[in-house]
Amino acid sequence: MTATGASQDTSARGAPGGPGGPLWWSRRRSMVLDVMLGVASAAECAAEGVGFAHDARMPVAFGVLLGLIVGATLVLRRRWAIAVVLISIAVTPAEMGLLLGVVGLYTLAASEVPRRISAVLAGMAGAGTFLVTMIRFQQDNNLQDDWGSAVWEAALFSVTITLAVTAPPVLLGLYVRARRRLVESLRERADGLERELSLLADRAEERAEWARNEERTRIAREMHDVVAHRVSLMVVHAAALQAVALKDPEKASKNAALVGDMGRQALTELRQMLGVLRSDAPAAAKPVPLASVAVAASAAAEAATASAAEPVADADAGGPRLAEMEALVGQSRAAGMAVELSVEGEERRYAARVEQTAYRVVQEALTNVHKHAPGASTRIRLAHRGAEIAVLVENGPSERGAADAGLPSGGNGLVGMKERVSTLGGGFVSGPTDTGGFRVSAVIPDRTRPLDTPEPDRARTA
Repeated sequence: MTATGASQDTSARGAPGGPGGPLWWSRRRSMVLDVMLGVASAAECAAEGVGFAHDARMPVAFGVLLGLIVGATLVLRRRWAIAVVLISIAVTPAEMGLLLGVVGLYTLAASEVPRRISAVLAGMAGAGTFLVTMIRFQQDNNLQDDWGSAVWEAALFSVTITLAVTAPPVLLGLYVRARRRLVESLRERADGLERELSLLADRAEERAEWARNEERTRIAREMHDVVAHRVSLMVVHAAALQAVALKDPEKASKNAALVGDMGRQALTELRQMLGVLRSDAPAAAKPVPLASVAVAASAAAEAATASAAEPVADADAGGPRLAEMEALVGQSRAAGMAVELSVEGEERRYAARVEQTAYRVVQEALTNVHKHAPGASTRIRLAHRGAEIAVLVENGPSERGAADAGLPSGGNGLVGMKERVSTLGGGFVSGPTDTGGFRVSAVIPDRTRPLDTPEPDRARTA
């Protein structure tokens, strides 16, 4: 019997009506194999039943019928392996059922029957074979007169026959059983790895979706900051231009030039932003080999985890910096706003995203003043603290007595500022003041500062 057929031998797994075969067989070829073995065993036992009938002095037909019934029970080996082995042990004294016993022991050892039971039944079969062989050896040699010397020959011969009949099927069955368990464990491990890869792929997809949403939010913030601030100033200057167009042509011309400059600056920043988006656009999708799915999923999950734990890289390193703060304040002053800018601490360079975030906070705060408190005086304090930078923008009540300049507002300015600061691990606070104005405060840490860089005196704060 081949290892392929042996791997199907089991008494615990076969279930009636199993898939692929009738009754307890899992496959049709297993049924065919068992039927062929049953026919061969029945023929063998029927032939041996003739000799048993002569020795027992009974009709030969009875011995042949008994042999046919006993040998045919081998068909049940996958369903009732223990019963087949017990039948082979029971007919051992009749010297029939060699094939029945050998195949039954193999099936029992290869099945999921507890090893203790298998060992007991194998021992019983071996003991029965040993006794019958020894007795037959003595009878055939007719050495009753010299029993003392013949007993050792009979014992040695019986042990040899017993081991030859019982040891090979038992050892082969144990090997097949161990091999089957190994294959099952490998299959379960492969299924587990497949599930893990599926989970990693799902997690990578979720991380990718999260990254896309974050990028959309970042782009929306940039668009809001660029468009809202520039356009708000342009609206203010346009209103002033309309008011003085006939009375003061020189001032109207100046305001028109400012509007043009601001429009060009807004277009320049929009082009820079769109250029970054185009340069960072991924290449066309290409087929990915299936063998690289695990590596890609693991790398994506690790990269996404790292990006969630650390600040985002300076993707927009070409954006505005603190050095442009004076120009930003100058634009608001040119629009008629009274703006006071004070810088405290030793000026130094920060990471690009830190400086851009501080710039955008001041820019959005000034935009809100233009929108909601036209004519109000504004105070900006910028404090350098070595490991962080603090920004405070505070305005008083509108001097024109108007609560709003009539400019559209989506309500996303403060939300965008808080998101920017929180992304870098800083703190953001905003709210009205006791004097009727509004205050925006942000503390932005610079985590790229070397550890050995001495921090300036913290007594000088914003």
